[in-house]
Amino acid sequence: MSTRESRKMLMLAGATILVGWCGYLLAGRIHHATILRHDAEQAAVPDVMVIAPRREARHVSLDLPGTIEAWYQAPIYPQASGYVHMWYKDYGARVAAGDVLAEINTPGLDAQFAQAQADLQSAQAKYDLAVVTAQRWRLMGKSQAVSGQSVSVQDANEKSASADLEAARHNLDRYAALERFKVIVAPFDGVVTERDINVGDYVHEGGGNLNATGAASELFSVADTHQMRLFVSIPENMSYILQPGLHASVRVPQFPDRTFEAKFLTVSGGYDPDTRTSVSEFVIDNTDHALWPGTFAAVTLSAPEQAAHQSIPTGALVFQEHGMQVAVVDGQGRAHFHDITVGRMGDGATQVLSGINPDDRIIDNPPADLLEGERVHVVQPAAGYSNDTDEKDDE
Repeated sequence: MSTRESRKMLMLAGATILVGWCGYLLAGRIHHATILRHDAEQAAVPDVMVIAPRREARHVSLDLPGTIEAWYQAPIYPQASGYVHMWYKDYGARVAAGDVLAEINTPGLDAQFAQAQADLQSAQAKYDLAVVTAQRWRLMGKSQAVSGQSVSVQDANEKSASADLEAARHNLDRYAALERFKVIVAPFDGVVTERDINVGDYVHEGGGNLNATGAASELFSVADTHQMRLFVSIPENMSYILQPGLHASVRVPQFPDRTFEAKFLTVSGGYDPDTRTSVSEFVIDNTDHALWPGTFAAVTLSAPEQAAHQSIPTGALVFQEHGMQVAVVDGQGRAHFHDITVGRMGDGATQVLSGINPDDRIIDNPPADLLEGERVHVVQPAAGYSNDTDEKDDE
């Protein structure tokens, strides 16, 4: 083979290699472009997690704070002004109705009482004199010794003296009643929860100790704690559970291992416009006097559910101007928005009254830019909210 032919063969082989290399590069570029296009298409489809609606439990449970108060609690104020002579019952003392709590020295009242007694004696003497005088004038009137007008005047004087006597008696009764208020007594069986007086304190009628501004406090506070009243503010959307026979489990901080049972008594029958709650009242037996007035309570209420409804995570809700919606994935992997009617809403779950089916695949936490009919990619939902709980709810 000549040199010229060898050179042509080499050039042809080089051209073949170059064409092959260019073809390889072109094919690789086309392959990468196809992969990038596919990846871009896949990236454009949002990943979503779907959940199924969950049937609600047959019983609804509600945890709320409450306040425990005494069955009866009376702040005791003085009805007579004076100085405290002595107090006899201190904080925590068990008292019976009529037990003496304190005594008050009332020199001013004592003087007024003595004056009322003297006024009664004076009115009695004037009345006796008016009676005798009127009788004499009536006898003289029968013999025509005096005019009829004079007899009428004496009769009027007798009636006036009788009215003055009656007024003096009532005035004395008033001061006698106030004299009895010098002794402060317990109004009912109970325990002394407050004592705000000391020996020598000046107390004012209708109030306790007077401060620089003229404000007054009670002398004692007595509470009847054989039973306790539990007050709980019930949200408006849960007020249906307040019905006869309802029981509440109560826990208090001072007894972490003890549960108290409370029976439903009554409800206020109206809602606070600021909190949208209604005050309900329960009764707790307290024969051992373990509970004290003013105790904070953690209350658990349990009642049958009114109807069987579905519930979904609150994060699955879509808030629209015209109402509430959820995003549902169809069989072709496209998202569609369904209008729903919601019932009770909570931080974790929301009751759905209508608009969804038990077999719907609802998107949990749907993307904010999700559009109607958009394709989505369903991924495995996080553990903790699955259809397995439905079976437990039916038990």
